[in-house]
Amino acid sequence: MNTAAHHRASASADAIMAGLRMGIASPTPDIASTRLEGLDLARFVAFTGMVLVNFFMVMSEEEMVDSLAAWLIGSMSGRAAASFVVLAGIGYGLLARSRSGSDLAAITLKRAVFLFAIGLANSLVFDADILHYYAFYFLIGLLFVPLADRWLKLAIGSLVLGFLALALTLDFDAGWDWENYLYLDFWEPAGFARNLLFNGWHPLVPWAAFFLFGMLLSRQPIGDPRFQLRLLLGGVGALVAAESLSAFMTAWGDQTAEELSVLFETSPVPPLPLYMLAGMGAASLVVGGCLLIAPQLRRLGALEIFARPGRQTLTLYIAHILIGMTIIEAMGLLGGQEGHTAMAAALLFAILAIFYAKAWSRIADRGPVEWLMRKLTG
Repeated sequence: MNTAAHHRASASADAIMAGLRMGIASPTPDIASTRLEGLDLARFVAFTGMVLVNFFMVMSEEEMVDSLAAWLIGSMSGRAAASFVVLAGIGYGLLARSRSGSDLAAITLKRAVFLFAIGLANSLVFDADILHYYAFYFLIGLLFVPLADRWLKLAIGSLVLGFLALALTLDFDAGWDWENYLYLDFWEPAGFARNLLFNGWHPLVPWAAFFLFGMLLSRQPIGDPRFQLRLLLGGVGALVAAESLSAFMTAWGDQTAEELSVLFETSPVPPLPLYMLAGMGAASLVVGGCLLIAPQLRRLGALEIFARPGRQTLTLYIAHILIGMTIIEAMGLLGGQEGHTAMAAALLFAILAIFYAKAWSRIADRGPVEWLMRKLTG
């Protein structure tokens, strides 16, 4: 396994498709509305983290990793992407409650085709696209809709441990030019399949586990503040456990078995078990925390400020690549920048996203890309 790419592997395209806000019928609309807006808030929080990581990746150099800003942003690497995939699984699980089997299958297949098409188009300009992976996450999720929770748990564990087995037996570096972060045979059938299943930016094994974890959460009482608190605390516990064990094993490996200690790293590439635990922990923390704080923000009249852009994260994801990074390049800020410069650029983009979402809400509740997807797929 090659770990040289870890500092840059933000799982960048961080997959914002989780911004697809799926509705669910409920006899208590106020509670349901607050719950959904809490999930929209979580999407915006995760989106902001993703922009911070991606802007830092393209604006700063690897040797500039000692600043506080670099440390803060690095701690989000891969966690924002994981949170988005978990949120997509929650949304899909909620959608499944309100649709018949045939209706759900038809919607899922159409949206998978849509995401696959725009994901491949995005891959032409952004190598770390995640949208085409999302197409398959949803197809896998469809298979588990009628199954009991224990099968979801078994699949999650199998995907996490299955990747470890593959990483120990196959060449994770196959197809990669790590110096330039390019996947050389992505557009060839064998390379595409290898990238999709095993060693791409967000491979189905094990990343589909994040989506299934979200589906599992959607079956829990996520509207109950007691569950939300348990989710938040459980997320903190998972993060602390993953990072502590990783630090201990890395220190031990430096003295005794460095090759073995690599298996306990929490960087997103390759996505080893402790990274998966940290990713699920981060997602639990974000989801639980945002659901808990949503009612207080609503009483203050502030919830909708952040929920609006949270309903448009698919549009904003594409915008942060096509618009945000284009402006960064035009200003000559690609590479060589300090961490605080990248952080300022990312936060400015997030603020502008809030203002854009407010202006766009006068036209439609969903973003233009979300609207197009709904129009084409139902």
